[in-house]
Amino acid sequence: MKKSKKKVLVIVAHTDDESFGCGGLIKKLSTQKNIIKAISFTNGVGSRDKQTEKDIKKRKINSINAAKILGFKWLAQYDYPDNQMDKYSILEYVKIIESHKKKFSPDIILTHNFYDLNVDHRIVAEATITAFRPEPKSTYTEIMTFEVPSSTDFRMLNRSKNFIPNHFVNVEKYLKFKLNAIKCYKNELKKSPHSRSLNGIKNLSKIRGNQSGVKNAEAFEIIRRIDRTQ
Repeated sequence: MKKSKKKVLVIVAHTDDESFGCGGLIKKLSTQKNIIKAISFTNGVGSRDKQTEKDIKKRKINSINAAKILGFKWLAQYDYPDNQMDKYSILEYVKIIESHKKKFSPDIILTHNFYDLNVDHRIVAEATITAFRPEPKSTYTEIMTFEVPSSTDFRMLNRSKNFIPNHFVNVEKYLKFKLNAIKCYKNELKKSPHSRSLNGIKNLSKIRGNQSGVKNAEAFEIIRRIDRTQ
């Protein structure tokens, strides 16, 4: 029996989070002919000194190039202030996500971990889970959170509040695409040793692979999985 295509919605705070966080899975899903769309909420450079319109435009071009490599399309890119999403009501973000939910009707939702160091990540995660709260007419089947190097790993709290992956995806065939997509955002890369360096990304994929018995993997935390068959 032929499997039907899945609609996947990736919801991130900043363009680049999709590539760093789940670039391997996105490429794997796109290669399998699934339909993948993404939403970002900030331009990613607003909190930095001496930012220019040129920097913002360049970041947008980079995000489009990364999308081409991974095989997804940007559904929307918003321009909220970077690292200042807490200045606005979370309800505002929830309504935005709900509007796209209604139009796109995704099967799978991927977003940030609730306890990342970056405040924008935490807010987007909360807005996402609120927008996709269980309702009688809901159609989605899965919500998962991913890890973003230097945000998920840099905020160590009590064990119960850390990112604890319970789903691992073999991305050995897709790691090179993830790395190439990340290279589109060269200003976001750090020098080794750093978790946002290319070596850091490779090492993390090996660690997650070691934890799941494959060569390279991405790790996720399943927040909700619903079997809607009768």
